[in-house]
Amino acid sequence: MIPLTNGDRATDKRSEGRGVQSIELGAKLLSVLAEEGEPLMLKDLAHAAGFAPAQAHAYLVSYRKIGLVDQELHSGRYLLGRFALDIGITRMRTADPIRLASEAVRELSGRTALNVALVVWGSFGPTVIQVQESGSQLNMNTRPGTVYSMSSTASGRVFSAFMPEKVVKEAIRKEQREPPGSGRVGTHRFLSKKDLEQIRASGYASVDNPPVPGIKAISAPVFDHIGQLVLAITIIGHDELMDRKSESDFIPALLETTKQLSADLGYSHNLQT
Repeated sequence: MIPLTNGDRATDKRSEGRGVQSIELGAKLLSVLAEEGEPLMLKDLAHAAGFAPAQAHAYLVSYRKIGLVDQELHSGRYLLGRFALDIGITRMRTADPIRLASEAVRELSGRTALNVALVVWGSFGPTVIQVQESGSQLNMNTRPGTVYSMSSTASGRVFSAFMPEKVVKEAIRKEQREPPGSGRVGTHRFLSKKDLEQIRASGYASVDNPPVPGIKAISAPVFDHIGQLVLAITIIGHDELMDRKSESDFIPALLETTKQLSADLGYSHNLQT
């Protein structure tokens, strides 16, 4: 999930051993077809992948034989084939979002030296299922089982912005009816449509005047192959440190992690357009 350092890359290459260069080169054609999401003429496909048309055609002939690529009869355009579909479906069936996210949370905490929480949608709303502590002396009340407010926490705001509107409204109504001392972190506050639009546009959420004084959190969503919100990852630290380094270090690291997780689960940004 997190980019490797130069030393890590060297170690990684040694452990992988020798590969087949022609397969790695040909994969560029498949990558272009996957990214474009529509059938392409040979010359356009070759150009996008950095191939000469004749070189690309040789790969495509082999890919057609094994079903990785198909070709439209009426136009001659190339598209991903049935075997590619089978691979994708198997990947979606076997990908475990929680396992992948759990690994990403540990890596992100190590990279940023912040506490990182993994948050999913539970019976009572946004619910923490894992907290990776950084070792810093951070006085916070977040632990597995913690439920966040939909509107006054960074994690809750992510769910408010990206969950279906009907589900969000019902969750907020339930939250408003809760008696004092329910154990939920944060209390309800007004969250405007403009606020939600800003979260969707930026791809992450934070909150002014957080529930726990001196502690700031920033949360970002992870989506699945059909564009549904699966979970949120939230970084937590002292407000002074977060204010100083969020824009340059912490937010880019968080978004890199959540975008990679979403891609691992089959999400494409084309689903948002």
